[in-house]
Formats: sequence, C-alpha cells, structure tokens
Amino acid sequence: MEDSTRNILIFLAGLFVLYFLLHFLLKKLGKDQRNILPHNIASRLKIPMITLFLAVAIQAGLINREIITDEEQVNFLQHVRSILLIFSFTWFIIVAIRIAKNKFLRQFDVSETNNLRARKFYTQFNIIERIAIFVVVLFGLGIALLTFDGVEEIGVSILTSAGIAGIILGLSAQKVFGTIFAGIQIAIAQPIRLDDVVIVEGEWGRIEEIKLTYVVVQIWDKRRLVLPTTYFIEKPFQNWTRNSSDILGTVYIYTDFDLPIEKLREELTSLLNATELWDRKVNVIQVTNMTEKTMELRALMSAQDAPTAWDLRVYARENLIKYIKENYPDSLPRTRLEIKEDLPHSKEPSDALR
Repeated sequence: MEDSTRNILIFLAGLFVLYFLLHFLLKKLGKDQRNILPHNIASRLKIPMITLFLAVAIQAGLINREIITDEEQVNFLQHVRSILLIFSFTWFIIVAIRIAKNKFLRQFDVSETNNLRARKFYTQFNIIERIAIFVVVLFGLGIALLTFDGVEEIGVSILTSAGIAGIILGLSAQKVFGTIFAGIQIAIAQPIRLDDVVIVEGEWGRIEEIKLTYVVVQIWDKRRLVLPTTYFIEKPFQNWTRNSSDILGTVYIYTDFDLPIEKLREELTSLLNATELWDRKVNVIQVTNMTEKTMELRALMSAQDAPTAWDLRVYARENLIKYIKENYPDSLPRTRLEIKEDLPHSKEPSDALR
C-alpha cells in the first residue's frame, strides 16, 4: 500500500514537472516569429493541458486498485476521466483550427488600399472557422453525453412530454438553422465582405464583423448596426465596394442661367489636379436639369474609396462655390421680377359707340 502511494506521488510529481516544461517550451516557441504558433500559445493551451494531465492522473490512480477499491468510485472516476479527455481534445482541436486560419491569413493585408482579395479570404475563413468550431463543439458535446447512462431514455421522455413546447422549439431551431445557412451562403457567394462599404436601413457604414448568425455594420458616426445574416440574403442593400473600392463622387450646384459652364469645367479640373484625393480617372461637369429659376449642374469625380470620395466632394463643393462668388457673383441663384408699366385705359363703351 505504501509503495503504491509512493509510486502515485512520484508519478504526479513527474506530471507536474512535465506540465511546466511544456508550458515553458510553448512560451519560447510563441516568441519565435518564424514558426506557425502564435505568441500566446502557452496561455491558450493552459486549461486544456491541465485538464489532460488531470485525466492522466486519474487514469494512473485507476490502474492501481489498491488505493481505490470501491467499484462505484471507480466508475465515477472513469466517467470524470472520459469527460476531461473529451473536453481537452475538443479545446486542442479548436486552438488548432484558429492557428491554421491565422497562419493562412498572414499572407493577406486588409490595411492596403486595394484589399479586395484580402477581404474576400478574411470573410470566407472567419465564417468557415466559426462553422468548424460549432461542429467540433457539437460533436464533443454529443460524445460527452454518450458517456452518461440513460441519455437516450431521458431524450425520448422529453420529446414525448414536450408537446406544444417541442413544436415551438422546432420552429425556433428552424429559424436558427436558417440563419446559420445564410452565414454559410455569405461565406460562399460573398454578397458582403469585411470592410465593405454598404448602405443598409438608410445608413452608410462599413462591414465590421461577420459572425455565423449576425453581421455588425459600423455606421459613419461610430454607431453599430447589428443585422441577422438573413438580411443580406433576403433584402436589397447597396454595396459600394462589391467589385472594387474606387467610387464616383457627385456634387450638385444650382446657378443662374448666364454662368459660363466651360469656365467652371476648367476650374474643377484645376481643383482636382491640385489635390491627392482625386485618382485622375473621372472629371465631368454637366447640366442635368433646369427649372424656371435655376439650372442644375452635376460634377462627377472619382476617388480610390468611399471615405476619400466624401472628402473630395466636400473639397470640390466648397471651392466651386467660392469660385462662383468671386468671379461670377451675378450667376448665383436669383429670383427675377419683371414690372411692366400700366397699359393705357381703354375708352368707356359709351364713348366708343358715339
């Protein structure tokens, strides 16, 4: 009995030393930028490693039947050991999935100006990662439940006695799975990607996060709009960066009819050439409408992305108005009023008949 206890204590001490050696090795590997492991790999694997070593320690105690002789205690410890092993291996697989995803995405930089391809892969792999983790957790939970005796009988009794509640849960699950499938469809078809500029619910913003069941849109004023993934499958929305990030900016100006349009075109060209906001592609001024009071001029200009296009529009609008005020102040919108002299009074009918 004493020899068995001593052997168990030595074994536990060896496990303790082995754990700290592995922890130290993982920390050292995490600091090396050349390998696939992230810098915080040691902290990410701390809990599953402790769980795995506990399972090994329990197994060591079960091997020696001199310490634990009660059959009920043996069965209980075997059950705990199985749960700990399932938990630790599930955690290891999840960490491996995340490491593989991050390793693949290292070759893409979403901070670049032309980041369409990078955003495409980031969107796909982030959604695929969440789907894979969901499946792994579901699979691990299923295996863990199989270790409990009577689970099938409990499940049958719950389904039999659920009644209306079971129907409601079924309908709710249908909506949940519909949302999940919408997330999978977004990953494959990609109507939206991370950092896309979109117009949803009348709001201008960027796609900040794409989860398995919902999407977060960062509005221009720093608010967040949270929408289910089904929204981007079932409802129409504007995606300004679907195929490329460049975009046209529009400026409307209302002036009087006598404004020389060619002079204004020359001024717009001079303004665009003087700023780095313009990408040197589109530079147009056209008369797009006329009313009884003003004519409508539309200035089109191109920029590399939506935020730059906004700044370019503001810049062009302010300076074009300034140019008109300084050089053609009479061409600003005005209201005309024509006063005619009174017509001579006609003769009275009695005088005309005389």
